[in-house]
Amino acid sequence: MLKIPRAPGGRRRTDSFSNLETPVHPNAPAPTPANSFIPASFLDSAPSYIDSSLLNLPPSQLLQAAGNLLLQPILPEPMTIQDNKRIIELKKLMQEFHLTDEQLKHIEKRMIMEINWGLAKASNETSNIKSYITYVTQLPTGREHGRFLALDLGGTNFRAILIELEAGTSSINMKTAKHPVSMDLMQGPGEDLFNFMADKLREFMVDHELLGHRYKLGFTFSFPTIQHSLSSADLATWTKGFVCSGVEGNDVGALLEKSISRHADLDIEVCAILNDTTGCLLACAYKRPDCAMGVILGTGTNASYVEDIANVELFEGTPGKHHQVVINTEWGALGNTGSLDFMRTRFDHLVDQNSMNPAKQVYEKLISGMYLGELTRHILVEAAEKKIIFSGCNTEVLQKKELFLTRHISEIEADEVGCTENMIQVLEEINLAEGATDLDYQILRYI
Repeated sequence: MLKIPRAPGGRRRTDSFSNLETPVHPNAPAPTPANSFIPASFLDSAPSYIDSSLLNLPPSQLLQAAGNLLLQPILPEPMTIQDNKRIIELKKLMQEFHLTDEQLKHIEKRMIMEINWGLAKASNETSNIKSYITYVTQLPTGREHGRFLALDLGGTNFRAILIELEAGTSSINMKTAKHPVSMDLMQGPGEDLFNFMADKLREFMVDHELLGHRYKLGFTFSFPTIQHSLSSADLATWTKGFVCSGVEGNDVGALLEKSISRHADLDIEVCAILNDTTGCLLACAYKRPDCAMGVILGTGTNASYVEDIANVELFEGTPGKHHQVVINTEWGALGNTGSLDFMRTRFDHLVDQNSMNPAKQVYEKLISGMYLGELTRHILVEAAEKKIIFSGCNTEVLQKKELFLTRHISEIEADEVGCTENMIQVLEEINLAEGATDLDYQILRYI
């Protein structure tokens, strides 16, 4: 069960947020260590808009102020009265996305509460976060060795992998083949998807001369599953834009084995079904035994962590000598029943309403790669309508769904401050470069 940080003096408030009768927020982080510092070069080159009084703050407060400054987007500087009006409207538009410390603490509190609800038999059904049991009861020691196959279906890409663990070295050697997953596969019959994976696996084994030997295979399947054992897991619900028929409620391990069996020359045992967050945790623990949590921030978002089996009321069977188990939280579903509506913007609601799974994976839609591009497009549409940006451009192109992609955000962010090379390339790609001004560039970067 996840804990609330100790209150001042070391007294523990309670083991679970679900037991709280009045809202109690977790403590703020401990003060910054005295040896933390901000390089003098940063202070010497501080822009003119930094308040000089900040430099007289104690080290811990100065470090926090510097962090806030570095994370704060730079507001464009108006050159005319008309520019100033645009900047004022821009600030109003983007104010909705500013979160206070209290709001973040509230989200943290709700997250922990729902993870604990997911662990309990009485509240699991109504909890947004299901805290799925992985039946991984032991983390790697670093002494494992051998050759293994792995498949990874995590979103828009699929990977076939050969992993070689060398005895006594904790080293990992991998060979990988990556394949895009088409929209037809994401939305078609589940049998086609699993046959595609089996076919690509065989191609990989032929390319690397692996036929003729027996292999154990681990399947990283990055979707919510109800696990019955390490090698048996039913798909609970599709996420990340997948809607393949004939898979939800069925054992994905059995479906994969069925597709593999179409190839008589493959001798493979599917011995583990894992979520990518669990795989992330195990991969790190192989080299860092103290690792106890895995977090994914990519196409989607999720986390896994190590929990005491005594707190996992839905654990099936007997744990034997093991006392802990890895929990796949599926925290992307936080907010599905409205608990995050206090901080969702109208743009977040538009993204959700126009998605393939409205009112599902709400938290994931706020922060993950699959949705950030579309979120930005909705903001740009309103900004253009209000003449905040691109007033000299043909902005009809912004009405096209998924025109602006998350990779465009990454490319723009990769530009150094004051440089617009990547941004111009993005605008050319989406047919918005003609007529765009320097102020438009600044506004786009701020958004």
